[in-house]
Amino acid sequence: MAAGVEWTAIVLTCRRGGGVAALQRELELRRRRGALGRRPVLVLALEDPWAGVGSGGATLNAVLVAAEHLSARAGCTVVSADALKEARILILHTGREFSFDDCGRAFTCLPAEQPRAAAEALVCNLDSLLGTVTQRLCVGSPPGVWVCSTDMLLSVPSVPGIDWDGFQGVRVIAVPGSQAYARNHGVYLADEQGLVRDIIYKGTETQIQQCAGPDGTVPLLSLFFDIVLSMAGGMTEEDFVKGGGDASVRSARSVLWTALRAFPLSMACIPDASYDYLTTAASDHIRSLTLLPSSTSHLRFCKTAHSHVDQPLLLEDGSSVTNCLLEGAVRLAAGSVIQHCHLQGPLEIGPGCLLTGLTVDSSPALQGCPLRDVVLQGHHVRLRDLPCRVFTLTGRLDDWQSPAEEATYLNISWAEFFHRTGIRKGDLWDAETPQKDRCLLSARLFPVLHASEALGLEDVLWLLAPAVSGERLARWRAAWRMSWQELLPCLDKAAELGARRDLFFLQGQHKVQCVLLGRQDGSLLPLIRSAVHEGYHEALLGTLDEVASTADDAGIAARALACIADVLGCMAHGEGGLRSGPAANREWASAFGRLESGDIAGGVRELAAERLKWMSSPALLVRAARHYEGAEQILIRQAVMSSCQFVTVCPVELPPLGHWVQVACPARLDLSGGWSDTPPITYEHGGAVVDVAVLVDGCRPIGARVRRIAEPELRLASLGGTPWGEAAVELVCRELGHLENYCQPHAPGALLKAAFICTQIVQFPSQKPLRDQLMENFGGGFEVHTWSRLPHGSGLGTSSILAGAVMAALYRAAGKVAGTESLIHAVLHLEQRLTTGGGWQDQVGGLVPGIKIGRSEARLPLRVEVEEILVPEGFARILSDHLLLVYTGKTRLARNLLQDVVRNWYARLPSIVQNADALVNNAEECARALRQGNLPLIGKCLDVYWQQKKCMAPGCEPLAVGRMMDALQPYVYGQCLAGAGGGGFLYVLTKEPQQKETLHQILAKTEGLGNFSIHSIEVDTGGFSMEVVGCDPNSSTHSGEDMAM
Repeated sequence: MAAGVEWTAIVLTCRRGGGVAALQRELELRRRRGALGRRPVLVLALEDPWAGVGSGGATLNAVLVAAEHLSARAGCTVVSADALKEARILILHTGREFSFDDCGRAFTCLPAEQPRAAAEALVCNLDSLLGTVTQRLCVGSPPGVWVCSTDMLLSVPSVPGIDWDGFQGVRVIAVPGSQAYARNHGVYLADEQGLVRDIIYKGTETQIQQCAGPDGTVPLLSLFFDIVLSMAGGMTEEDFVKGGGDASVRSARSVLWTALRAFPLSMACIPDASYDYLTTAASDHIRSLTLLPSSTSHLRFCKTAHSHVDQPLLLEDGSSVTNCLLEGAVRLAAGSVIQHCHLQGPLEIGPGCLLTGLTVDSSPALQGCPLRDVVLQGHHVRLRDLPCRVFTLTGRLDDWQSPAEEATYLNISWAEFFHRTGIRKGDLWDAETPQKDRCLLSARLFPVLHASEALGLEDVLWLLAPAVSGERLARWRAAWRMSWQELLPCLDKAAELGARRDLFFLQGQHKVQCVLLGRQDGSLLPLIRSAVHEGYHEALLGTLDEVASTADDAGIAARALACIADVLGCMAHGEGGLRSGPAANREWASAFGRLESGDIAGGVRELAAERLKWMSSPALLVRAARHYEGAEQILIRQAVMSSCQFVTVCPVELPPLGHWVQVACPARLDLSGGWSDTPPITYEHGGAVVDVAVLVDGCRPIGARVRRIAEPELRLASLGGTPWGEAAVELVCRELGHLENYCQPHAPGALLKAAFICTQIVQFPSQKPLRDQLMENFGGGFEVHTWSRLPHGSGLGTSSILAGAVMAALYRAAGKVAGTESLIHAVLHLEQRLTTGGGWQDQVGGLVPGIKIGRSEARLPLRVEVEEILVPEGFARILSDHLLLVYTGKTRLARNLLQDVVRNWYARLPSIVQNADALVNNAEECARALRQGNLPLIGKCLDVYWQQKKCMAPGCEPLAVGRMMDALQPYVYGQCLAGAGGGGFLYVLTKEPQQKETLHQILAKTEGLGNFSIHSIEVDTGGFSMEVVGCDPNSSTHSGEDMAM
């Protein structure tokens, strides 16, 4: 819910026998969905204390009961007025029954969706009124009691312009209306100060004209008389009390006069607001559901709301479908409405129709039946303990209460209807029924029970086209029938609301299939939340299992598994720990193994079977969700590893035994577009990233060297920060078992082990021992040294670039060579095997020289294409002079952010989808700025990029980094944290060249920054270097091979 009033209590009143338990459940569902605000709000559904109490009596009862509950909450043992002092209470009256919705006007569904809602749900008139009152009318008002009827569609401007300063007393809210409309409604007569003098109901033309404003409109009354009228300035006590009718009402009015007369009654009439009473005329109701609401409404109507329609092109403009499942060819003409129906075509529904509550079993009876200007409804009825279904059929032009002599049925005169069907008056009304009471409302037209046969829709449809044989007439006469007047008290609101929910989630399951299989960007998370809140999660899990197991695409299956993880996470209701965490429980290993082997269907089945054991507590649910995300990562890896087909290597001469192959690489700066290269975003949405290869403090900071050795083993050493430093970590692998942990990123030497496997120097798993593999293929083993001058978590792409350096050196040492494009895709493959799940921008940035833009299309297999950005002559030097690196002293692993980003992408949160679009667009804009050599525009792209990163991964800007950026802002065109953010290096594009000392002085004076350092950077236009040197890697002599890739 958008910002607005936070209610203390919301009370919904209904008539006696109005299904109060069902209404209470509806309120509680809205509270669970977060539709009633953030604070814990008291929700109450109340029956009127007795029949005929009226809206005034219902209001007083609601205030009393709310006061009791709030007093109890406050710890009082009796009702206390103190509990109401700061309370905000909203009372909503459901009013009388409604001909076109068995749940009343409050729960009449509107053809609208709320895409920003946290949980997906049907939009009822009640929800519309709640939004209008909470977010518009009440904003700025003091604590108190608000009372609102639910018998109208209300549209109010976003800023209604009500002045609440210094307000005390009682205020009525009115909307302007025509004098003609007012003749059948109530209007307020107010003075120039806005104080109400009188309330006129169905007044004369002269009385109504007295209420008119300068524009000729009158302020319409939307509530009750008894209470409000006592405070009208022009009312006398005698007139007020006498207007009460019988003695008990007059006595009550006398009490009200004494209690309320002192309160001033003012009026706020809202220009541009509109008030559309929900009448009993079918034409009015159909028009309300097919015409767009006024521009002041907070709702936006749509032709198909919360519905699955197989052939949407058969729905004409001006028609409306809400909460329906329409299978096959269902043609709907303009000016017709279908709600809460599951129908199968072929069907043709003409103009002027309203169909509600029809199940799929009704479809055969409708096929071939001409429908035009009719209202056809299916009802849930309870006759004592007997539930049954009843169908009613009326005409759009029929009037419920006009005497039969003057009225129509099915849009024709009763006389003609009797002639066509053979039905007699005595079939419909008792002989003693007065002529004036013989109307459609009291006509026993609608079959309810039959002694020997089941009844269906055809038992009312025959009234449209009576059979000549008379069999239908005889069957109709033999049935026990009821009038609409008799049916009204028997309508089962709970069953009707339950059926609507069943249908909502049935069409929701179709939506899930369409969104996933159609690779649509719609978010399923709101539907998932609703399914969990309302107990439909099992059905949703079954649908997701089916999609995951039958999809012929690993990407679709991965998203389906991510949705299952979301369902399980929602079921934990915020308890049970963090969603991000390990997924290594042995009980899931068999299912994971099936997925790894490519048996997606079998893996999904085993996951579902295992899931059943983890549903009993929030902690288990969260752990199950983690394992589903682990399973999803397996399928992402398989999708990304399709890029292997773009890796080609060529044989070359083996370097001599003991000779080192040494590779040195620049770091990379991502100037725009990062995150769009991350799987699955990169192959589901498409990505574009602008990268620059850079020297840091004048050198290439990342490197690796490899040589063959005589011993059949693998020696792995990390040299820390320099190529000639002492080994910080050394490992020796003599058996294949020593490579088993290659897929655990934090295991010692994991990246190097994965590199040996991905370059196919070592076959793993294999029956052949490591020693035999090495001796047969290379006559010995290998020694690898790696180094990086950059700190861990720098954000400059170190790990991916290092992987590229290692693979390039390994290929060459093994007698092969791979081009830069092959290395880019080989690193993608390696990082999936390593399970770090990275994208492609780092290796593009560090392996390809200079300034470039990498792109990937939204498809599999994943292929990265790189385009050099041609900048003006000399601009690379200018850019280098204006770029500086600031080490923030903070580190953060991108993987910590990655899990959240992938989770949000799979949920297709609208903000994330829009941001993915914006990332790609900004990358292209940055490329244009670079081609122009436009530093200010490049800086603007950097600032936009940083905002996009923060949208993608909230929390990636530590407090100290924010202080640092604020301090530097006046001196730079733009700035951004490198990589995923969260720490590492900040790069800045300064307004003046050579600003290293200036920035150091500025930051030295800034409090709370910790240990920072500033480094020069230079665009590296040469690319990574590879050379074969002698046995001493520090020697200046080498074999003469020096290759810039």
